[in-house]
Amino acid sequence: MTVSTATARRPAHAAEKSGTLSPHEHGILWDMEEQFWTSGNDSARATTATNAVMVFPYPPGILQGDQIWTHFRERTGWRSVVIAERRVMRCRDIVILTYQVSAEKVDAPIYKALCASTYLDDDDKWLRISHQQTAVT
Repeated sequence: MTVSTATARRPAHAAEKSGTLSPHEHGILWDMEEQFWTSGNDSARATTATNAVMVFPYPPGILQGDQIWTHFRERTGWRSVVIAERRVMRCRDIVILTYQVSAEKVDAPIYKALCASTYLDDDDKWLRISHQQTAVT
């Protein structure tokens, strides 16, 4: 018997077994993401895994672990952010938030970027394990 590729079912990969977030979980994660921008170093550190990886436009580029917090001390101060084009993808205990941000700080042009943050549900506590920004020019 011959089975065409159009009708053959390939096994589902773990990444294809996506789930959904409750409205409450949506709210928690998007609030955490906004606070990541506006609430300063201590708040961001409390919601980020110890050895997280972050990618920023050069410089500073790729940072991991304590390097992140050295960078944050020098670059905090966003007084407001607008998060648009929000998207969420969940696969088991991992959630990826993607969005476009417009961030404002005193005496600086508005910063626009495409962003992605990855969170891990670690014993019912969401922790950011990565964050990436691509500046929009």
